[in-house]
Amino acid sequence: MDPYQQAGQPSSTKVKRKIVEKNRRNKMKSLYSKLNSLLPNYNPKEALPLVDQVDDAINYIKSLETNLKLAKEKKESLMRSKRSRSGCSSSSGVKGSIKSPKIEIHENGSSLQVIVTCGVDDKFIFYEILRILQEDHVEVISANSSSIGDSVIHVVHAEV
Repeated sequence: MDPYQQAGQPSSTKVKRKIVEKNRRNKMKSLYSKLNSLLPNYNPKEALPLVDQVDDAINYIKSLETNLKLAKEKKESLMRSKRSRSGCSSSSGVKGSIKSPKIEIHENGSSLQVIVTCGVDDKFIFYEILRILQEDHVEVISANSSSIGDSVIHVVHAEV
C-alpha cells in the first residue's frame, strides 16, 4: 500500500503539505524574479539560473556599498576642505582663498544697511548689490569697502 494513500485516498495532511510547499516555491520564484528585475543589467528575455541571479544581486549590492562608502569619504573630504577655507585666514596663507559670501541686511525705517563679507576675488558681488539696489529704485547714500586679511567687507547705506 502506498504511504500517501489510505484506503485509496491521499492523506489530507500530505495534500496540504504539497500545496503549502508549492505555494512557498511559487512565492520564492516570484521574489527571486523581483530581486533580479532590480538589477541594472536585468534582461527579462534571458533566463538566468537562480544561483547566477543571487550572485548578481550580491555583487550589485556590494558595489553599491562600495560606491556609498566612496561618496561618504568624498563628502567628508569636501566638508573638511570647506571648513579649512571658511576660517579668517587660509591655512596655506595664500591671499584670495575661496570663501562663501556672507550677506547681512539691516532695515531701520526707510534706511537700509547691507553688509557683505566675501573673499578678495569676489569683487563682482559689490557691483551686483549696487545694481540690484538701483533696479529697485533704492537711493545709495554711501558705500565703503575694507580689506581685512583675505576678506573684504562691503557696507552700503541706502534710503528706500
